[in-house]
Amino acid sequence: MSSSKIAITIETSMLSEVDALVKNHVFPNRSRAIQEAVKEKLNRLNRSLLAQECAKLDPTYEKALADEGLTEDLSEWPEY
Repeated sequence: MSSSKIAITIETSMLSEVDALVKNHVFPNRSRAIQEAVKEKLNRLNRSLLAQECAKLDPTYEKALADEGLTEDLSEWPEY
């Protein structure tokens, strides 16, 4: 995966925490620490969006849609 170099502004206290993680070998460098934090946040946001969309679904309708066609005679189905 290709990477892009960017400049960011970060609070001094937060940078000190990142530096401590690097010093304690939790991350190999600042870039990796920040990259992992952004990746984790994006994953959380995506899961949250999925949960919001799922909450909009009508379970009764979805079940009926899933069961549609299952009442047909199974002998009419093609053999695999």
